[in-house]
Amino acid sequence: MAIKATVFKAELQISDMDRNYYHCHNLTLARHPSETDERLMVRVLAFAIHAHERLQFTKGLSSDDVPDIWQINLADEIELWIELGQLDEKRIRKACSRAKKVVVYTFQSGSSNVWWQQIENKLSRFNNLQIIHLPDNVSQSMATLCKRGMQLQCTIQDGEIWLSDENNAVHIAPQIWK
Repeated sequence: MAIKATVFKAELQISDMDRNYYHCHNLTLARHPSETDERLMVRVLAFAIHAHERLQFTKGLSSDDVPDIWQINLADEIELWIELGQLDEKRIRKACSRAKKVVVYTFQSGSSNVWWQQIENKLSRFNNLQIIHLPDNVSQSMATLCKRGMQLQCTIQDGEIWLSDENNAVHIAPQIWK
């Protein structure tokens, strides 16, 4: 018998002063059996950074045809394609050809640095691609916020982010690699 996904609920209060976006999102997240708390929280962070009424989680790890998060407009065009991890060039090329904007979040410093050194030149031609790196200590600290029922506050100002629950706060300064 296959292991089923674990369901997490999050009330995410976003105050994004950079975009003048202030909203509370009630999220239901399915954590794939192979997904870590760290990766789940990076998904939540990516959602908060790009929050929009049409932004939605997808099947992610369970499907090769869709990203972790995407935003589709009313004409059924992919406005935003968000992936996590260290993707191969073929997957990034496919995403860049299908979406108006593609954002890849990396969060494991050792392997991410090696991946970036190997792929950076191959990705320079994609104008609609952004690569954002989260240092290890940040993604690991965010994992401590992970609970089956979460009440999170996210404040974004001047490119810096504070993600907190009732007991802990994590300061995040994403590194823009591309």
